[in-house]
Amino acid sequence: MMSTRMRRRVLTTAATGFAVAVTLSACAPPSAAPAGEGAASGGPIQTTCGTEDVTLDAYVETGFPVFSDLATEFEKQFPNVTVNLREDQFAVITQNAPRVLVDSPPDIMRLPTIVDLVDSDLLYDLDPYAEAYGWDQWPSSQLEQLRVDENGQRGDGPLYGMGINYSVTGVFYNKTLAAQAGMTEPPATLAELDGYLQAAKDAGLTPVAQFNGGATGGLAFPLQALMASYGEPSKINDWIFLKDDATIDSPENLEAAEHLKGWIDAGYFAPDINSMDYSQMMSRFIGGESVFIFNGDWESGNLDAQMPDNVGFFLMPPVEAGGQVGAMSAPTTYGVSAYADEPDCAAFFFDWVATNETARTIAVESGGSHPMGPADAFMPEIAEGSVTAETLAAGADLSANNGSMDFIANATGSIYAKTLTPNLQELFAGKQTADGLLTKVQSDYLSQKKE
Repeated sequence: MMSTRMRRRVLTTAATGFAVAVTLSACAPPSAAPAGEGAASGGPIQTTCGTEDVTLDAYVETGFPVFSDLATEFEKQFPNVTVNLREDQFAVITQNAPRVLVDSPPDIMRLPTIVDLVDSDLLYDLDPYAEAYGWDQWPSSQLEQLRVDENGQRGDGPLYGMGINYSVTGVFYNKTLAAQAGMTEPPATLAELDGYLQAAKDAGLTPVAQFNGGATGGLAFPLQALMASYGEPSKINDWIFLKDDATIDSPENLEAAEHLKGWIDAGYFAPDINSMDYSQMMSRFIGGESVFIFNGDWESGNLDAQMPDNVGFFLMPPVEAGGQVGAMSAPTTYGVSAYADEPDCAAFFFDWVATNETARTIAVESGGSHPMGPADAFMPEIAEGSVTAETLAAGADLSANNGSMDFIANATGSIYAKTLTPNLQELFAGKQTADGLLTKVQSDYLSQKKE
């Protein structure tokens, strides 16, 4: 059913004042929506927040200050805009996203995987804004994961999401503790990393404190990184993007899962990780109770502040020196509800984050990640030797090696909470095998694709 409510706007560009009519077309959300309301259809857009008072409703993930810092600066630069910020745990957002997008539609919302939401007509088509702002001229890898085609496959089609930065995941290490295990520079191979993990254990240290409790299986981080060391990152993306005949149950991925199981059996992880949440992992690492953690650059700014000059970062090493490396490196996904009251202002906010020098500085210094935007856009100076500098450099290396992947938890709306997390918890508890894990994940993935 197409929405009957039309938005009539004038598209204005700040540089020229030239008015352009851009057609915006999207379907309304499901029948749970009030009749006659829903997504915009056929109306022009504008590329400002206007001059009248505007309230921009945002529903984002708690525990990460970057969005709040950006919102505060945005309000300062545009006093007519008030950002009404609501925060929640990501697991809660994942579970409640469809209902929230209909019942209390935010203008900007942190999202899990977007395919199911697009299929239910719950997200705004942002393609007209991409054309108006020039987002379609950015490096395509920044946005392809946020595009969904008519077959429900990501990588092509209209743009249904946006990011405030794009992250890179890998391995953080405590330099002081790592030195006690004989590590003075990042390992060049998986075998070297294995050696340092064993040396850390032999020294009486906890090699890795990794969150894996509740509804968020943090062992997915090292598992996917190992998959990229043993196989091709592009094949993992094919699986995440729901490409035909894609499978996670491959010989290369089995080697990766068995490597992870070997780490578990060797006692390299803290014994209570199945009851450890994300904040506990970070607290232990910052408190010097763990040599390594598998995490992302969104913590770089925090770690530079909490552990100055004592944190390093590296990508998961390859099987052989100089071999393929890969890592999760994707935009932190945000979308605009098909019911949003202020999609124009939301899009203006996204563009401001990517192009304003102060906003880009906040994205790096507070978020620790590389901002979205043109390849030649402004970048703030970063202190040499900081972990932020190391994560940014790792991101550049990853791009040069074409090793970027989306997160395997984003393949379907249910795969993380219903399949990956419980099976990773059972793998750690000795109730699941590496082979059984992959078989179960692939079976559930095929079922969820058909839902």
